Order: sequence, then C-alpha cells, then structure tokens
Amino acid sequence: MTKPVITAHWMSEERGDGTGPYGITVGPDEALWFTVARSGRVGRWVPGEEPTLYRLDPDCQPTVIVTGPDGALWFTEYQGHRIGRITTDGELTEFATPTAEAGPYGLTVGPDGALWFTELNADCVGRITTDGEITEFPLPSTGAFPSAVVTGPDDALWFTMNQANALGRMALDGTVTVHALPTEAAGPVGLTVGDDGALWFVEILAGQIGRSTTAGEITEYPLPDRSAKPHAIAAGGDGRSWFTEWGSGRVGAISSDGIVEVYDLPVAGSEPHGITIGPDGTVWAALEVGALARIDTRPAD
Repeated sequence: MTKPVITAHWMSEERGDGTGPYGITVGPDEALWFTVARSGRVGRWVPGEEPTLYRLDPDCQPTVIVTGPDGALWFTEYQGHRIGRITTDGELTEFATPTAEAGPYGLTVGPDGALWFTELNADCVGRITTDGEITEFPLPSTGAFPSAVVTGPDDALWFTMNQANALGRMALDGTVTVHALPTEAAGPVGLTVGDDGALWFVEILAGQIGRSTTAGEITEYPLPDRSAKPHAIAAGGDGRSWFTEWGSGRVGAISSDGIVEVYDLPVAGSEPHGITIGPDGTVWAALEVGALARIDTRPAD
C-alpha cells in the first residue's frame, strides 16, 4: 500500500484547546460537515475556503452527524437530549427526545427513510421521521450503553452495546437480537458496513477491530498497539475500513482479511474521533485539537 500523505487543516484559531471537531460527514453539497462537541457548534468546510460555524446551545454536546434523506444534516445532541437538523443554508431545527436525559449519540439513515439513533443513557434505540416524530424502542438489557448505529446489509439496525460488550440487531418493528463479543471487556464503539458486506467495529477497551456477519459470527483482530483506544470506523470503498485511534493520535486501516496498518497524524495529542470518506475518495478525520486531517492514499502522479 502507498504510504498516505496526511495534512491537518485548522478549523478555528482555538488550536489545541480540545474544542475542535468530533463527528464528521460529507453533506449533500459535497462540503465537510462536522460537530464541535465541547463548544456546541456545527461546522461546514470546503477545502480552500474559510469554515463556517453555526452556534448551538453551548452545553448541548453535538456528537454524530449524518446527511439525512431530506438533504439536510442531522446530528445528535448528547447533553441537550435532542436530535438536531440543519439545512445547508444554516437553518436549524431541534427535536427533544421523549425520554428526559436520554443522551442520544449514534445516528444513521434507516432503510425506511427515517433516521435511527441510540440513547446512551436510556437503553433505547430511537426513530425520528424527517418531520420530527420520535418513537423509542427499549433494549432487553439495562446499562448496555448503546453507541454507534448503522443500517446493515440485511435492512436491520445494527448497533454497538459499549457496556454490554455486544452487538445488537434491531428489526424495524423493534425486535432485538444480541450477539455477545468473544472479548468480555471489549467496549465496542464505532461501527460501519464494510465493503465486504460485513459489519466492522472497534473495541476501544481491548484495542481490537471486530468483524461480524449478519448471522452474528464474530472475528476480532488485535491492533499493533492494544492501548490505542480505537474510536470510529468507516468503510473506505477500496476493500479496507479506516479507523481513528483516539488514545494514540493515529489513524489506521484494516483490510477485509484483517491486515492492519497505522499512521501517525501530524498534530501531537490530536484526539481523533470521527472519520469519513470525502467526495474525492480521500479519508478525513475529525481532531478535537481543532483540525480536520486529510489522509490521501492515492499514488502520486
């Protein structure tokens, strides 16, 4: 594999203070959209231009952000206990969760055209229509801490259960199946559908990457540095899944057969969290120190 070229792009003058980007996605306008969890903002950036920051409740802690089926950006507010919607022009709408103190975190577009989200504090998976109607589905266990959520290739909602050391599968009617992980203290967080059609996830406590079939057959791959604290993961479109290592200041890639390569980011103590694939095929990671990192794996001309 060609060694990637990694560059950091600062999103504000507040460099290194820990109030930088957290979640990241590509918007329908092909701009990079990101959340700023510790200062309550949502940002938009086109490379080569100045970033635009939209202010929210400063204590709402926006986390995961995705492009919705309606062409707006949707995001969770972990401390605000709301689901937010912002248009590409910056028009903001927020919807409170029915359960107080729910702690919404993960977010994905479901196969039914609604958005589905996890509630860290309430042991629920929620569904919100683009009109803002919310339904909550309880999980069969308490203290599970449901985290990331994606739509699987089987048109079910798959989610990590961070404190239960398991993956969950929820059908659209709310029926839940739980698949325990082989490692007891795994702490799964980030989750994606890989290019091979399997579910790939990170184990932040065990320093591993996991792979699960839709039948719940799980394989785990230890990282070179087991203390790296992998956090988010995204399918790369080239047979690999890319992930952030929050504890080590690195990003890594894992192939479909479990081969791992890791790379240092150019900013010390960068605290990488969210990761996505940009419109040009490069990888982008959100760094809480205040920057977005561009990871270009394409061979030089």
